[in-house]
Amino acid sequence: MITGLAHVCFTVANLEASERFYCGQLGLKHAFDFRAADGRRTGLYVTAGRRTFIEMFEGQPAQGSAAPSFRHICLEVDDFDGTVAALRARGVAVTDVKLGLDNSHQAWLTDPDGNRIELHGYTPQSWQAPFLG
Repeated sequence: MITGLAHVCFTVANLEASERFYCGQLGLKHAFDFRAADGRRTGLYVTAGRRTFIEMFEGQPAQGSAAPSFRHICLEVDDFDGTVAALRARGVAVTDVKLGLDNSHQAWLTDPDGNRIELHGYTPQSWQAPFLG
């Protein structure tokens, strides 16, 4: 049985820049690295809360029509105003918070490779509320 999202994986142009963004600017925690036989770092894992991770491997991200069907990742936040203010203070461009069609709060940003990230906050009227347990 599926119990949750384990991880989302990105190909990133620069591991260090992506790590600075996800760990430094977003405030997520580095979990571990992947290394080649020669010791060179080829990828990394970043915690995204609970049992969820973001996995990244260095390479050439797809561009334009060659892009895969990936649309965005969504990270749940518990304090929208505080989270958006903290991210903006760290230099992250974040949209204003709005109520989405699903009656959940949302704001948007992008990582260094242009991958879209949705910040998501449930409300009592969220369509997802019956499934949150």
